[in-house]
Amino acid sequence: MARFSSVLLWSTLLVACGDAPTNSPVGTTSEFGPVREMTETELLNIWLDEQYEQQLDFSPQTRSILGDKTDYDQLNDVTFGAQKRRLDWRRQSVAIMRSEFDYQALDDDGKLSFDMWEYALKQEESADPYHNYGYIFGRGGPHASLPSFMISFHRVDEEADLEAYLSRLAQIDRVLGDLLDLSKEQAVAGIRQPRFNYEFALEEINRVTAGVPFNSSDSSPNSPIWEDFQGKVNQLVRTSKLDEESAQTYLVRAREILSGEFLAAYEELRAWLEQDIAFAADQPQGVWALPDGDNYYNQRISQMTTLDLTADEIHSIGLAEVDRLLSEMESVKQQTDFEGSLQEFFLFVREDEQFYFPNTEEGRQEYLEANNEYLDFIFERLPDYFGRLPRASLVVKRVESFREQPGAAQHYRQGAPDGSRPGVFYSHMSDMSTLAKWQIEDIAYHEGNPGHHMQISIQQELADVPRFRTQYRTTAYTEGWGLYSEWLAKEMGGFQDPYSDFGRLAGEIWRAVRLVVDTGIHAKRWSEERAVQYFLDNSPIPEGAVRSEVKRYFSTPGQATAYKIGMLNFQQARTRAETALGAGFDVRAFHDTVLSAGAVPMPMMHARVERWIEGQLATSSVDPLGSL
Repeated sequence: MARFSSVLLWSTLLVACGDAPTNSPVGTTSEFGPVREMTETELLNIWLDEQYEQQLDFSPQTRSILGDKTDYDQLNDVTFGAQKRRLDWRRQSVAIMRSEFDYQALDDDGKLSFDMWEYALKQEESADPYHNYGYIFGRGGPHASLPSFMISFHRVDEEADLEAYLSRLAQIDRVLGDLLDLSKEQAVAGIRQPRFNYEFALEEINRVTAGVPFNSSDSSPNSPIWEDFQGKVNQLVRTSKLDEESAQTYLVRAREILSGEFLAAYEELRAWLEQDIAFAADQPQGVWALPDGDNYYNQRISQMTTLDLTADEIHSIGLAEVDRLLSEMESVKQQTDFEGSLQEFFLFVREDEQFYFPNTEEGRQEYLEANNEYLDFIFERLPDYFGRLPRASLVVKRVESFREQPGAAQHYRQGAPDGSRPGVFYSHMSDMSTLAKWQIEDIAYHEGNPGHHMQISIQQELADVPRFRTQYRTTAYTEGWGLYSEWLAKEMGGFQDPYSDFGRLAGEIWRAVRLVVDTGIHAKRWSEERAVQYFLDNSPIPEGAVRSEVKRYFSTPGQATAYKIGMLNFQQARTRAETALGAGFDVRAFHDTVLSAGAVPMPMMHARVERWIEGQLATSSVDPLGSL
């Protein structure tokens, strides 16, 4: 059966040495050695790799993030038509997979790949009715992310890469224009983001378009995008890959694009935002206020958690976790000899100057150094808890100035799969009063090792799964692992200082509060001030960070529920394994089992752990030493 082009070429596998796998029928022999037919899983893997290549054709920017320079001169098509073509393609792809492959003939990992490819379609189809509900031009929207993409991901190694850079710069007006059209359609349909999102976007637009070459004064500082292009041109000159005359030509062309169509697109966007903000509600409202808002929110929490949980169930889980963690925080507070209530202790650690670095460049450098010290400490302990370790490097740095927001969440940006670009742990450092010292250790482990950097790097480095699984993300898995890592780091010897341990609990209760507040806003119609007050009453997080966080929940409904739900599921899976295996439980093997599958939906993670447990029990039951 001619399933697909490449498998016609690879329908048999030549094995020059060694035995063929026992689950594969051995065919005839040839001058090269035994020939065997490929297993159904091997055939599926090749087919899925072909399909993933086709999927990447929809996103040249994703290719660049992965270090692939195919279509390096193109930006994504962001129109609704492109969304529809992508969904139609995925439907066809899944239909072919179902018809051409025998699910029962696949091994366990093959079945997982099959299930994940189907799951991706299910997620896209559930989101399709709400394809234009997501707020576009808010904090960190495309007006900021496009310049950030060019700076972070458009690598320039040779002159052709400069041509591609200029091509992409010239397309930014097209992308922003298409997204502006979608925003206008949203507004007509009664879908408008909170007023503060307009304000965030306008501030970011002003920062992106400040400085040279966007104004007439050459005495102004360079804009970040202009600084980046100049730096990449100069690097080619320094390495003798570009002569000075050509370099000046490229700089002139870039300056013309930036001060021409690039700036015009930002000015058009700014004008519309300034006009449309007048129609935004005076007080932000949850998505319950949108057309079909309740069903939209249900779709969002299902997508974020990968579980069938209702808003009420998530809210109740959050309330119970907040109560449990408040009790633990009370115990840690007593270790500090603080005399006063827990609420008074919250106020103390939130406001006392000893818990903050100065709001100076020296203070910011001290903050970065503290992060690196904690990451160095935990790195030495990783081999005791993990068999598989990441090869990619990690750097900690400040967010670029044009997208920096006081109190905004720190975050991780993946490195290139081939190691050519390190993973980056970014911190918003414009207001150091939002970065408490007692939070540093906890957040470093979440964003770095053993958290996001470790999990995502290991996933990208997997060589024995279809390529799409090295890049597939589910928020519950990725963020749940980050939060699980904070908890695990305590077991690994971290958080020796009681204030840092308090910070760990503050980080966990922060995510438990999210369950309450996110569902409160979007399902129970909480106001912004009620959400802020609940947060302040139940955590020591600085008020500036709290207010920034609550605005984030209004802007990205459901996303905040993934962290704690994901963590609880990892803990449940580990408890299940520890109970079933008893003294035979190996934490390194457990973590490798979880991490070597990629960021799968929670039900698939549990099923994988169950298969591992069954395998461990079966092995121990036939081990002759086990009977002694």
